[in-house]
This record gives sequence, C-alpha cells and structure tokens, in this order.
Amino acid sequence: MNGVRHYLLALQFFTRVPVTGRLAEWIGFSPQMLRASAAHFPGVGWLVGGVGAAVFVLALQGLPGVAGALAAALLSMAATVLLTGAFHEDGLADVADGLGGSADRTRALEIMKDSRIGAFGAIALVLALGLKAALLASMAGQGAQAVAGAIVGAHVLSRLAPLFLIRWLPYVGDSGASKAKPLADAISGGALFIAVAWSVPAVALLLCAHDAVHVGAALAALVLAAGWMARFFRRRLQGFTGDGLGATQQVCELAVYLALAWQA
Repeated sequence: MNGVRHYLLALQFFTRVPVTGRLAEWIGFSPQMLRASAAHFPGVGWLVGGVGAAVFVLALQGLPGVAGALAAALLSMAATVLLTGAFHEDGLADVADGLGGSADRTRALEIMKDSRIGAFGAIALVLALGLKAALLASMAGQGAQAVAGAIVGAHVLSRLAPLFLIRWLPYVGDSGASKAKPLADAISGGALFIAVAWSVPAVALLLCAHDAVHVGAALAALVLAAGWMARFFRRRLQGFTGDGLGATQQVCELAVYLALAWQA
C-alpha cells in the first residue's frame, strides 16, 4: 500500500489532479514520503501523456489537414499544461532566465528564484512550445497511433531522466524555500529500479507505434539530452535545482519527439 500512497503523493505534488479530503489524509505527507514518491515520476507521465494523447487523437478526428494536425498538437499540449500546472515549463523558463542572464553562479541562482519571467525565459518557452507543436504535427502523417505512442512514451521517459540528475549531482537550490528540498538527497537504487520499471512498458509502447530504428534513436537522444543537461548543470551550477529538473524533463521530451519525427 505504501507504493500506492507514494504514487498518489507524486500526483498531488506534480499535477493539478485533486487529491484532497480523506484521500489526502490517508496518503499523509513527510519529506521522506516525498523523496520516496520520486520513484513514481514516470508513473505520473503515464497519466499526463495518456491525457495528451487522447486529446490529440480526438481532435485529429475533426480537424483535417496540416492545420488540423497543428491545432490537435496545440490542444494536446494545452491539456497537459493544464494538468501539470505548467510545472516543468516554469522550470525551463527559470533556468533560461538564470543561466542566460548571468555567468556568475550565485547571481544565476538568485535570478532562478525570481518568479517573474524575463526575456531569456520567454524566448525559451516560445521556442520549446513551438518546436513541440511542430514535431507532433509533423508526426501526424505517420498516423494518430504513432503520435499517441510518442506523446505517452515521451512523457514517461522524460520523467525518468531527471532522477539520474538527483542521483549524480548535489542539490544547490535554496534549501529553506524550495519545494524540491526533500529530493536533495541522492535517490536510492531501489527507487531508480521502480522508476525504470514504470518506464520499460513505455519503450514497448513506442515499439508498437514506431519502428525499432526510430525507437532506438529516441532512446539515444534521451540519454544524450539527459547527459548534456547533467554536464551543463555541473559546469554552471555545480549541482541541480528543482527548476533544473523541470528543464531537463522538457529538453528530454523534445529530444524524444525530434528523434521519432526525423525522416532520414
């Protein structure tokens, strides 16, 4: 039953799904529980990706043509953003503002804590969301099943990648104020095993919707993107922040879409 509680806590923390009342009381909360819930981040991706995929497929039924595919992609993205409260997109914007706004580590961390969005953050969001919509729309020619599989698979796998940053890097955020503070301790091997177990079926789903070459390329792109983000944060910040985890999720999601949409 602890696994169910940890999964529901992850939903409560990383989505807008209403986990309240008696259910919330049954789940409980502690920093230790939140740390354990990290194992279920890919499981949250199954729900978010499933909603996004369903919206895309339904919208594509009544919206023909290239413009219809783009509209379906935008509606799918809107659904996932509403479901998560733009949690990860906000992290991407904060990272872009902080690391784009100053080469100094201390100043960059201060900028990242500012809730206001700056020019670098706005540009990063426009580029990321625009690229995501374009890639999803471009995959529509492969069929709705291919896009649906890509959306679910990317949401699951991109939530696995940040866990390795938690494992490899020290936490350098504001320990007194950050919501990610309970995740500061390195994630355990057992938690990583659970996260991988959530993720393996997503690879199988991708193989049902895409050929093995594209799936292999998507996994390679995921690893490269996660590795690049880890190296980037180590060099610029000497560790990770909560915003960095969100930014990593966004970059890895885009990497999977790019590999799946690429036609050699």
